[in-house]
Amino acid sequence: MKRPLKHFLFSRGDANTALFLAPWVLTLAVFWLYPLGYALYLSMTKYYTLRNEAVFVGLSNYAHILRDGFFWQALQNTALFSFGTIPFTTALALLLAIVLNSTPRFQGFFRAALFLPSVTSLIVLALIFSNLYASDGYLTAICRLLHVPFPARGWLQDRSTALPSIMAMDVLIASGYYMVLFLAALQSIPRDLYEAAELVGASAWQKFRHITLPMLRPTLLFVIVVNTIRAFQIFVEIYVMTRGGPLGSTTTLIYSIYANAFDKSDMMGYACALAYIVFVIILLFSLMQMWLLRANKAVGE
Repeated sequence: MKRPLKHFLFSRGDANTALFLAPWVLTLAVFWLYPLGYALYLSMTKYYTLRNEAVFVGLSNYAHILRDGFFWQALQNTALFSFGTIPFTTALALLLAIVLNSTPRFQGFFRAALFLPSVTSLIVLALIFSNLYASDGYLTAICRLLHVPFPARGWLQDRSTALPSIMAMDVLIASGYYMVLFLAALQSIPRDLYEAAELVGASAWQKFRHITLPMLRPTLLFVIVVNTIRAFQIFVEIYVMTRGGPLGSTTTLIYSIYANAFDKSDMMGYACALAYIVFVIILLFSLMQMWLLRANKAVGE
């Protein structure tokens, strides 16, 4: 007896699976794949927002970006922000996790208190720190009392202190989130390993180097990669606190994309091309970090 053709194409289980996956696939196609494809098309056009008109220009936008001095300044600011925050955020988060893991008393309270800034609105935090960094803010008042030099116009109005001020705020805000990840990883390490190390007379540093760090490697890889992506996508703080100023000293790549796309009526295509360049940069950095950490793991083994 011949079976119907649909029996060979898919079974009832496959049909049910496809039915359950359909909403997710549709959402992915409408809200992710289509925008990505359309942005790629716009990146090769001169798009006039007000007239809804696109003129195909090929790779001219990408060539223009590589010749644009503002792009290289934004890239330099973004790189400085990333390399100036990622090591400190990771180290501070790991240190806090180790301290909390070694002191069980009130651990839940301090864990919640340190994690709270990570779930608080970035706009609210940016406004709070803007007041702290103002010319008449608390930070300036403390510096005045301690006779420490400070920028007279405010920390965010001076080119030499604007970006470092935002970087310091970012380290304080983000450390709590990564601290929770490190703390969970620390608590999953078997105590038997430390007890065995104590039996052979291992010091605290030797236990940290040969037990804690190797066991934290997957979490460390996750934290560094996610923190890198987050650092390259810094936007809200810049938009609320400085709008890229003073004189472009805090203009980052993502803020540059926003400014070109929505502040100018004929630069949407340029902004889309810049977005794809940022995507490639983040991808390369993430792959490089994953390769380096895995290479170090292979050497350690």
